[in-house]
Amino acid sequence: MTNDKQAALAVIQTINAVDGFDPTPLAVEYTDFNEKETRLRLPVMQQLAWFRLKYPEGRVATSVMPAKDCFVATARVYPHYTNPPEQYLAEATVSRGYLPDKPTISPREWAQTAAIGRALQYAGFGLQFSAAGDAFDSPAVDELGGIVWSGDSAPHQPQALDGSIDTGEHAKPPVPPQPKPIEEDPLTKAKGMPCPIAKYSGKTLGEVLEQDQKAIVWVATKFSGDAEISAAAKLICDTAMQESA
Repeated sequence: MTNDKQAALAVIQTINAVDGFDPTPLAVEYTDFNEKETRLRLPVMQQLAWFRLKYPEGRVATSVMPAKDCFVATARVYPHYTNPPEQYLAEATVSRGYLPDKPTISPREWAQTAAIGRALQYAGFGLQFSAAGDAFDSPAVDELGGIVWSGDSAPHQPQALDGSIDTGEHAKPPVPPQPKPIEEDPLTKAKGMPCPIAKYSGKTLGEVLEQDQKAIVWVATKFSGDAEISAAAKLICDTAMQESA
């Protein structure tokens, strides 16, 4: 390697420099899918940690859309959470499909993680290793380490590019709150109870009240055939006494 190239690579190493932090020990080896060469790449989780060190109030927004046989994810990196949608450091779009040999991997979450890693790489968080010969046209093995696996653990909903919550194909629409059942007024319910007196068979206590108030008093004080009906008649009597007081 020439001195000029070494000097250029040394300058590249200063991109997004953070005092006391060197990402090089965190880089992992992987084999390029096309050329079968062993290279270095910074895992997505380490990229995110580095990003947080550099921009403590930054944010990463993602959007995932289903396509034919794959999911297409777009990620944007912002230096501050208040930045408007179009004021980002870098943007990347990645597609990932189902892997027959890894059926537990969610292609949707894989695409999202890969897009985040690619956007962070474009923003300079891991670009140093790509400058040494890493290719962008193939997924790296370490991308699989940061995804959410399908199964019982539900992933957190990612934030969409416009700041809203990304729904994606698998997200469920919000369930509107169910209205609480309207409780019937106790007095109205009491008046709707059937009158147990044979003379008033087929009528309710409320109907009998309008014709024969003494009959309601008898049901409240003397009738013992049904405790609920007696209690209803007693409530009717008590209410009438309070209204007349």
